[in-house]
Order: sequence, then C-alpha cells, then structure tokens
Amino acid sequence: MGSSNRPPWGKTDGNLIHHLAHHCADVTACFEALAELPVIRGRMERAAGRALSTLDIARLAVITFLHDCGKLHPGFQAKGWPEGWWWDFHQGHVEAGAAIFMRNRPDRDGQIARNLHIEHLLRWASSDLLAAAFAHHGRPFNVEPGAAKRWDAVPEAGYDPLAASAELGAIMKKWFGLAFTESGTRLPDCPDFAHLFCGLVSLADWLGSTRSIFPFVAVLDPFYMDKAREKAREAVRGIGLDTRHWQAAVAGRAEFEAIAPGRMPRPAQRLIGEWPLDDQLIILEAETGSGKTEAALWRFARLFEAGKVDSLYFALPTRAAAKQIHGRVNEAIKRLFGERAPEAILAVPGYLRAGEAQGQALPHFEVLWEDEPDEAKRLARWAAENAKRYLAAPIAVGTVDQAMLAALTVKHAHLRSAALSRSLLIIDEVHASDRYMTEVQNHLLKTHLGRGGYAMLMSATLGSQARSIWLARNRRERAAPPLAQALAAPYPAAWSRDGCRVPEGPAAREKRVRMELVNSWAADMAATRAIEAARKGAKVLVIRNTVKAARETFEAVLQAGAEDCLWKVAKGPALHHSRFAAEDRALLDMEVEAALSPQADIRPHRGVIVIGTQTLEQSLDICADFLITDLCPVDVLLQRIGRLHRHALPRPEGFEAPQCVVLSPEGGLERFTAPSFENGLGGWEDRALRTLQGVYTNLHACELTRRLAAEKEEWIIPQMNRALVELATHEEAIERLNAELGERWSAYWNTHYGNAVGMAQAARMVCLPVNEPFSELRFPDLEEKIRTRLGEEGAMIRFAGKVRSPFGLEIESITLPAHWRGVESTDALPVEQAENALRFRVGDSEFTYDRGGLSRL
Repeated sequence: MGSSNRPPWGKTDGNLIHHLAHHCADVTACFEALAELPVIRGRMERAAGRALSTLDIARLAVITFLHDCGKLHPGFQAKGWPEGWWWDFHQGHVEAGAAIFMRNRPDRDGQIARNLHIEHLLRWASSDLLAAAFAHHGRPFNVEPGAAKRWDAVPEAGYDPLAASAELGAIMKKWFGLAFTESGTRLPDCPDFAHLFCGLVSLADWLGSTRSIFPFVAVLDPFYMDKAREKAREAVRGIGLDTRHWQAAVAGRAEFEAIAPGRMPRPAQRLIGEWPLDDQLIILEAETGSGKTEAALWRFARLFEAGKVDSLYFALPTRAAAKQIHGRVNEAIKRLFGERAPEAILAVPGYLRAGEAQGQALPHFEVLWEDEPDEAKRLARWAAENAKRYLAAPIAVGTVDQAMLAALTVKHAHLRSAALSRSLLIIDEVHASDRYMTEVQNHLLKTHLGRGGYAMLMSATLGSQARSIWLARNRRERAAPPLAQALAAPYPAAWSRDGCRVPEGPAAREKRVRMELVNSWAADMAATRAIEAARKGAKVLVIRNTVKAARETFEAVLQAGAEDCLWKVAKGPALHHSRFAAEDRALLDMEVEAALSPQADIRPHRGVIVIGTQTLEQSLDICADFLITDLCPVDVLLQRIGRLHRHALPRPEGFEAPQCVVLSPEGGLERFTAPSFENGLGGWEDRALRTLQGVYTNLHACELTRRLAAEKEEWIIPQMNRALVELATHEEAIERLNAELGERWSAYWNTHYGNAVGMAQAARMVCLPVNEPFSELRFPDLEEKIRTRLGEEGAMIRFAGKVRSPFGLEIESITLPAHWRGVESTDALPVEQAENALRFRVGDSEFTYDRGGLSRL
C-alpha cells in the first residue's frame, strides 16, 4: 500500500478544505445527538420493532460515518484540485460509495472495502441500511458502471484512495471502538427502520454540513470526534431539535389559560384538553368559530409537556390560511413557553418568517433577517431558511402539501418524514372530496402513526364516509356506516379509533339561517341583491365559485353605479381572490378583516360589499351581515355560512337574523352531466390526463345541496350540520338521486366515481413505500408532476426590478394559477407600467395586473 500525501476533503469552498474524516465525524455526531433524544429514539424503536441498545447506536453511527465514503474516489476529489491533475470524468460520491461495497468490487481486489470494515458491516446489518445512508442526498440511486472504475492512485496529485481509505478505517476504530466488539445481535432489518434511518442520516448531513457550526479543519485531528460531538449537541439544542429545556419550562403550564388567557375553555376545547395522551389520532368535528385552533394547541401543549412529541406542524389547506393562522399560533406559543419561547416559522415556500421577523433570501442560500439576530437566534431559525428543513422546526405553521411531500416519492421525502415523526401533526379543514389528496394524506398518517407519531384532524363538516377513511386501520374498515346510522352520529364530536366522545356543557350558540334559493347566478342578479342590502346598511359578503364570476359581479356593481358600496383598499374598489401578488394579497387580507371585522368599533358604519372567491371561506376572521353565494357542495356552503353572523354584533334593521342567498344556475344542473363546466360546477374531460377536471365535480352533492336549500327554509347551525352533510354526500343519498333522475345522472356518477378511483390509484403509485426494502426503492421521474398535483399555485414570474402594484405596494413577482399550464420563465421579465395596471409578456402569452387581479389576455 502506498501513501497519500494529499488528504481527502469532505467539504471545500474552493480555497479551504474540511478533511473527509472530520466531515463524516460532524454528520455522525449529529446523528448520535439526534438518536439520544427520547422522542426520536422512541420513533426509531417503534420502526425497528424492538429496543435499541448502546451497541446498536454505535453501529448505526459507523454506517452513518460511511455515508460519504464515496468521496474517496479520485474523480470526486479532483473537483477540488487544480486543473491539469485529473483528465478523466468527475464522479458523484453517492454511487461511488455504494460501488465500494458491491459484490464485483473494482477497488484493487476489494481492499478499500476491507479497509472500511466490510466484514463487520456484513455481520451487523443488511444492505438496506448502507443503501439508506448512501441515499442521504434525497433520493435512492442506481450504481452506474463508471462508479466502479478508476480507483487508482493519482501521482500528479499525491493522492491514493487506497491509503486514504486505510486512514479512514483506522480512525473509525479509534472513534467508534464499542461498535467493533464481538457481541451483539444484528441491527433491525424492518423496512421502515431503514427508511427512517435514511431520513435521520439526511437530517444529520444537513446539520453536519452547516459551516457556521462546524468550521473547516484541514489536517486530520485524532481527537476531532470529541469536539464534533460537543458541537453537535449544542447545535441540536440551538436549532430546536433537542427540546428538553423547553419541556422543563412548560412543566405544570400546559393548561388552557396558557393558550388563551382570560378565557374559559368551551366544551369542545375541554374535551380535547382532557383526552388521553396515549391516543395517537383524534378527529375533532365542530362548527366554524368553535375554537378548534386553540383546542389543537392545548393538545400539543399537553403532549409536549409529557414528552410524547418534540414539535408541532400545523397544516392548513392554502398558503393564505397558513399566513393567517401563523400569527395566532406564534402568540399562543409565546404565552405557553414564556420568555425563551421558540419562534413559530411560516412553512410556505417563497416566504421567510420566523416569529414576527421577516427574512430576505440572498445569493448562496444565505438569508438576511430584518431584526439582525445574534448567532444564537440565527441558528434557531435554521429550519425557516430552507423549505426542505421546515419540518425540523420546533413550531411550524404551513400548507398541508409540505407535510404531504414526506409521503411521496420525491426528493428529500425521507428527510421530511423523519423530521415530521417528532411532531404533533395537525391538519385543519380536512375533507375527502379530493381522492388524490385523501390517499396521500392517509398514507402520510399511516406512516406517521406507525412510527409512534401523533396527529389531530379538524373539520367543521366531515361526512361519515370521509371519517371512516381517516379512522380505518386497514382498507376493509373504510366502509361508511348506513345513512340512518350516520345521521344519528352526534355533532359536535371528537373521534378516535376506539370510538366517539361528545363535548359536555352548554350547547354552542345557535344560528338560525334563513335560506333563499335563486334560480339564477348571473352577475347582475348577484350585484342587484348585494347593492340592495348594502344600501340598507348591511355588510354584504359575495362568494363566487370562480375568479371569472367574481370579476363579472364586481363589474356589474360598477355598471350599476354603486362603486360607493364596494369595499375599498388603497383608495379604490377591490376584489378578494387568489390572483394577486403576495404583498397585495397580504394587504387585502388585512383590509377585509377590517371591513368585516368582528369588532363593532372597527367595522365601517355604512353598508359595504365584499366580493371574492373561496379565499374568503377559510381562516379569515370575518363577520358578514348578509351572504350571497354560488351553489356548491354542502360542506363548502357550511364553511361559507360560517362567515355569516360569526359573532354576536349589532346588525342593521332587516338583517338581525342571518340570511343566505344561494345562486343556482337557471334550468337546473342536468346540462352539466354531459359533462360540461360552468362557474365551478361540473367538469370537462382532460384527455391528456384522462381525468375529469373541474372545481366541484361532484354534481350529485351540488344537486342534493340545492334541494336542501330549496326545501329547508331555515338551517339551524350547528344542530343540523350532521344531517345536512350526510343527506348531501352519503352514498345512499347519491344512489336514490340516480334512481330518481335516470341514466344521464347515473352515467355522470360513474364517470365521477371512476375518476375518483383513478386518482386514488395514481396517488398510491407515487406514495413512499416505507414497508418495502429500501435497497429496491427507486423514485419515478415525475417529481414536477407530483409536486404540481399537490400545489394550489403555478409558476412564479419574477420581474426585472421592483414595480408599483395597483395598490401602491412594491412587488417583485407574481404567481400564476396552477391550471395555466405551459407558462413559465426562469428569466426576470420587463414590466410595462400603465395607468393603474401592469402589463408583461411570458413567451406568447400576455398578462395584465390591475385592481381586479391578474388576467391573461
């Protein structure tokens, strides 16, 4: 064996290097620090199916140490050498590392593998654990033939991988002596254990690659491992992965008073606050405005105090909803934890927010925080600075798709899944109307709960069919109860897999809503009714199913000469929907909560009309006197009604009782069975995707909702919630409707049902199969398509410099709707600033952005 004068590097900035052994030590020390944490150790042992000994952890540490052994390859080392020393190809280190341990080894008769203790590895563990460690860059891999070649010394560089591997192997025995004892059993070979191990190694690699924690040391230090372990323990605590100091601070404080001081818990909140801590899954069904958010935070406080969870991920259906809830959660966490509370991060890509601090992305993945934090606070925001790390935060509020990425065959899924395993996962506004999303979320829950994790699902309007899916332990338990039994189920209620509990105490405030069905959804009809009410002093909320209908209604009010009635923002009339720049949308959210404020002294004294879309349904604390809404499925309609008379306030004469006008298409819904699409109802067949596309494709639920609005002149909320949802969504009600309305409706239902089955199958095909051997896992080349299917938004268009928006704010970008496919640009685009509008072009498409939002010309 020769000698290697040039040490192998593990990290370099082009000038300085960090010795490979030191980088591997950094990552391994982080893994050890993670595995010491009680919650993570518990998740590992649950996945392993047995307790893990100190010897097991030592041997897992050795495997972790080898995660970057492929960097010994000269083709990788050459990336840090001067030009002229290496004339061959550059080699990726992941495949090269795996190639070392392959049966047909190229490395001078397997000596490199022996130097790295292959005989011990084969005795300790299956190949799955090595494959899991090598896959730390985010996805499984194939070993190409080139990875097994060219392991020879490079005299020009003074580098010999064989000698370097001998040095690495020797230091491993020094640093991990316990692992090499002859005693002990083989490491667990459960598939999910390998998947979880991959995620923990990936998380450790991210931590161990943070230069501010582990500065470069070029010359091999035989005592480096002790220093790395000390730094790793400090980092794991500083970042917020080690939460034991916070648990001590919360001890004895996990009461409702800490979450919502000065308030007594409502019945549903008290029920959740007293729920047994060993129940891993709870579903809370309660009406809008009943305090489900505070109930969930109380559940988290109790689980955290008991050491059952280390973190919280609060998942919302939309980016706007996440931004709205973030502030409330952050304030509650400050009250619960006291002076040194962790900051709640906003887990929404494109935003940088930790607590109340805003960040700005800089080149080279750096972040500039507006409050100029010290090093300790900057380190505590580590998870907030990169979307891949969101789920490693102690407290995060974000979109549900960020959690769902942990359950899909996409890059960094294992990292996300391992980080999430520590959390109480809260999913707000859960439903089952989108079968693709339901299947992915169900798989996410199955993995999360299977590892010992905790989850809480919340909904104002969850039907028995949807509830059965979420509570089922297996596919056989998914069948919904008969309609009569479903109608008899209590509401509000909380459910676990062991049954149902009902809140005890005074009933929720009753709301008797007078329903009026109008057989027209023309814009001028909506405008006329809105103007009429606003002229009488009412705060009118108009929710249309599509942006197109909202804009048409907005124009109809203007054409009727009632601009004075419209909601004003920045001295002009405004709309509320999803097609606004982020800065403008934040302003619109703030202003609509003032225009329809639950506080009488903030609300305008005159009548006002607020027109928008589904963005007004969720998370905004708004309180209208009068509601005009398009026909939609009953669960959505109840969400909208939740914004009507939400609080007890003085009302204008004639609006003392809540009134809801439901706009339905003239001539009924049968024409939509063609299928056809209009204003959110029905759908169209996408031949490319072979699916039925639309907003509310369940036409049967819409027709049954229409009948309920026509037949029941008064809806008593929440007393009737259960009956309304079941009568419009249960399979028996659907079957009766088909029997009554005949072949066209039956044919449409078959199309809709087949579409749902197809979406469920498509989802299952891209879910992360944690019960299959890791070494057999490969990800499909469909990542962009998978991610797009989750998201509510399309491409982000960046402008060439800041421009002034129609609302007077500086903006730098705008995001297109997801269904505007094929329109994207990686370049910053010029913008023409016309009077009260912006114009720009992306390829062959031209856009305008004005007070009505973004339009495609």
